[in-house]
Amino acid sequence: MKITTALGLALMLGAAVPALAAPPPVYDERPAKLEEATALRDFDRRAVEIPMRDGVKLHTVILVPRGAKGAGMLLTRTPYSADEQTSYGHSPHMANRIDGYDSAPDVVMAGGYIRVVQDVRGKYGSGGGYVMNRPFVGTSLNPTKVDHATDTYDTIDWLVKNVPESNGRVGILGISYDGFTALAALVNPHPALKVAVPMNPMVDGWRGDDWFHNGAYRQYNNDYIWDQVASRDNSAKYESGQADAYTLFMRAGSAGALGTAHGLDQIGFWQKLKAHPAYDSFWQEQAMDKILARAPLTVPTMLVHSLWDQEDIYGAPAVWAALKSQDKAGNLFMSMGPWYHGQEIERAESLGPIRWDSDTAKWWRMHVLAPFLAHYLYDQPMDLTPVTAYQSGTKTWQHLPGWPVAKPETKLFLHADQSLGFGPSDRAARIDYVSDPANPVSFMPRPNKLVGYDGNPWPTWLTSDQRVVSGRPDVLTFTGAVLDKPVTIAGQPVVHLTASTSGTDSDWVVKLIDVYPDEVAYDPAMGGYELAVGMDIFRGRYRQSLSEAKPLTPNAPLGYTFALPPANHVFLPGHRIMVQIQSSWFPLYDRNPQTFVASILDAKPGDYAKATQMISVGGDDGSYIDLPVVN
Repeated sequence: MKITTALGLALMLGAAVPALAAPPPVYDERPAKLEEATALRDFDRRAVEIPMRDGVKLHTVILVPRGAKGAGMLLTRTPYSADEQTSYGHSPHMANRIDGYDSAPDVVMAGGYIRVVQDVRGKYGSGGGYVMNRPFVGTSLNPTKVDHATDTYDTIDWLVKNVPESNGRVGILGISYDGFTALAALVNPHPALKVAVPMNPMVDGWRGDDWFHNGAYRQYNNDYIWDQVASRDNSAKYESGQADAYTLFMRAGSAGALGTAHGLDQIGFWQKLKAHPAYDSFWQEQAMDKILARAPLTVPTMLVHSLWDQEDIYGAPAVWAALKSQDKAGNLFMSMGPWYHGQEIERAESLGPIRWDSDTAKWWRMHVLAPFLAHYLYDQPMDLTPVTAYQSGTKTWQHLPGWPVAKPETKLFLHADQSLGFGPSDRAARIDYVSDPANPVSFMPRPNKLVGYDGNPWPTWLTSDQRVVSGRPDVLTFTGAVLDKPVTIAGQPVVHLTASTSGTDSDWVVKLIDVYPDEVAYDPAMGGYELAVGMDIFRGRYRQSLSEAKPLTPNAPLGYTFALPPANHVFLPGHRIMVQIQSSWFPLYDRNPQTFVASILDAKPGDYAKATQMISVGGDDGSYIDLPVVN
């Protein structure tokens, strides 16, 4: 037997074992338990874990103004961190703490509201599993008994019983995803839910919001899907490795190949998205406009839409259209402002280079949002029309009885000489261009920075000058004469395109543009500016059915009909109307290989091919846009 230590030898000999020395004290100046300094705060902060009906607890932060009594509560349910959304500023002042996403602190503070922000299940401090835009109970897509509607109900039920400073009334508001959760609250709502303000909400991910537009995949969202789903607290970050998204996506080949390289194949939502490239039941069962149309609207609701929303330009007007005809109680309102996504709670004197001459968002918050909330949470008087809409061109707010103001019944024809006219042309012609997937048309000037990069122009790209592409040979430009009187549109333009391709699949991008005079007094940078009033993309394989992809017949003139986003605009005298047509919009949308394949997301390098595109103009089958012209 080998004795290896002094202690072992002592034990063998029966000697006394010396006591072990105590560890030295930790030299640390921090308190054992930190207590926040609250004496200077004008609010009380409470972090609570609210139990849901299935036992899962949702992390909720409640900010109560000091001295509040009989206050209304404003709730937001978010996947973006309740702790962060209630601590934007390191300040003892509540207004500074909520000065960021969703809150509109000027309205919250002036109204004396209690601010409540909750992490949705599966995100940040909340328990449970996370599902992107969790489908509703009762659909084939949700095998559980909980969804955003039940979670909102249970949350409100807890709030009215446990926040003694409140008056028992709750409003819900939010932007984008948080706008979606505000809409979800309207399904079997809690009786204490008195008002809702869904702003720029995600409504239909395939038709025209975040994931697809008319079948074309918005591959710019690859990083969002990873950041949002890969980890509970968004700590697992997407690593692009390239400052120019154009180069990043071109090198990858397809959106699917890039997703695989960045680990997206392990993400459940990504697998669902790839499995459902068409508008099948997966997307239709989740479309909020369809869901809400199944029952009368019982909660007064103001939909908020940004006319240049770069993320969710489809949603709010779609919900309005679905609900307005059945809104007998007068609960439905809509606001439309000259903003990018979520700009209504920020400063909005301008949008990109376009100046509005006043802070349009502040005007809306003070004259529309504030009285709307106060009416339903405090019984204060309100004098609002169903629709409040900003008219670009004249730079004025309008108070309207409904929307749209006009139907798309005025035809704007494309002519053979690449002019435009409100009268048809007897001269039939076909104008061609070559679309090459190896050299796609960029949606904004390069470098195309991914969302989150410093200097990223993403929020305002919809107002970028279209002259950047108008000189390309694969972009057709049709220009009208200088206007001698205003042309006012108020509604959704509808594209009627007759076109052929030498390939078996194709994308069609159509833009309606306001061309400024060659020189503009007081604003020289706007001389000749080409401002897009409405533009969108349509994936040709869904020409016959949105739910089933079919190849196109090569070289056969075929009809394509699709709507552009809503516009409330005046083309002023001295301006011109322009239409552009192209077949790629990269890298915002994935490239169409122009060869029919089962999945464009997984197209292989050999699938991509040049194609000759031909646009029919004039004659009986000539292309045109139906404009909602106000007479």
